[in-house]
Amino acid sequence: MRASLIDRRDFLRAAGAGFAAAMAPRAWAATLAVDAVFATAFVKRDGSFGAAVLSEAGEILHTVDLPDRGHDVTFDPGSMRSVVFARQPGTFAVVFDHAGRAPPLTIASIAGRHFFGHGVFSPDGSLLYATENDFDNAAGVVGVYDAKAKFSRVGEFPTYGMGPHELLLLGDGRTLAIANGGIETHPDFGRAELNIATMKPSYTLVDRITGDLIEKHELPPALHQLSIRHMDRDQAGTVWFGCQYRGPATDRPALVGRAIRGKELELLEMPQDVLSGFRNYIGSVAANPAAGTVAVTSPEGNSLAVIEAASGRVMATKSLVEVCGLAPDAAGYMATTGAGEIVGGAGTRSEPGYVWDNHMLRIAAVV
Repeated sequence: MRASLIDRRDFLRAAGAGFAAAMAPRAWAATLAVDAVFATAFVKRDGSFGAAVLSEAGEILHTVDLPDRGHDVTFDPGSMRSVVFARQPGTFAVVFDHAGRAPPLTIASIAGRHFFGHGVFSPDGSLLYATENDFDNAAGVVGVYDAKAKFSRVGEFPTYGMGPHELLLLGDGRTLAIANGGIETHPDFGRAELNIATMKPSYTLVDRITGDLIEKHELPPALHQLSIRHMDRDQAGTVWFGCQYRGPATDRPALVGRAIRGKELELLEMPQDVLSGFRNYIGSVAANPAAGTVAVTSPEGNSLAVIEAASGRVMATKSLVEVCGLAPDAAGYMATTGAGEIVGGAGTRSEPGYVWDNHMLRIAAVV
């Protein structure tokens, strides 16, 4: 662990005076005692939008303004830059530097495309991959951006499905796992879902270098309205995914599954009271490799559940109003809510002026 972390004081010294000046003195002092920070989007009660960097104690260390509602954040440890993506059907992503060495940079989607809220960097940080909608052709694409050339768009390749949402870079550094939600949308109709009767969600593996399809898995026909949305990877390399059901509200399909390369998708059986508590909606998935667990949240059901990765057994549940943002923290998790709460190992902290958005990213002090 120590080999993969720099000394936290060296990390903060490297961040520079600009970052320090952006923090309140108390918040700056608090960072000297943490191994990581957390990034998440928010909506303020006054109607403004932004992204925030939080300490392990839940203190707001730094904020960046956004033109509209954000969704997820990805991070490049080499350049120490994060990118926060607009909530679909958003047309912007904002690059910001935690060290304060450069002003934020806005990436605009090209004509005929919009962002789906998620992205990931290549291992060397030179390329950014983002899930996007080719909305006139009802097709998912991955947009490719050159991080060394002010994030100019340099290409795209298909996701081999419709309505792609989260994507992950697998351990080989080359394969992208993509959750195709299967739902057709078009900005002319806002967030309206246009094909619920015929939707086909899928999970695909795509070569990020060639754009070739490696594997594609679809759910059984009876579950064609089970939209695969969010994912994370556990300590064994298994990809865990969470779903949102668009069928009858009285149905109770499995909502959490796992994917192993070369095998069919497996949906997880859960106690009925836990499954019912999700109200057919998983909002975020996070794995804690150190603890051997995976957690999922449901803002619709005000519910958080922790699963043992090896067995698939539900270990614990917690009720939190509008909980969604989720990230590993020590042996447990930090979570954020629409009620302004930040809940973790340090306890619960409330920021009444903030509505925390769907996702949260843990950023370790990395080499």
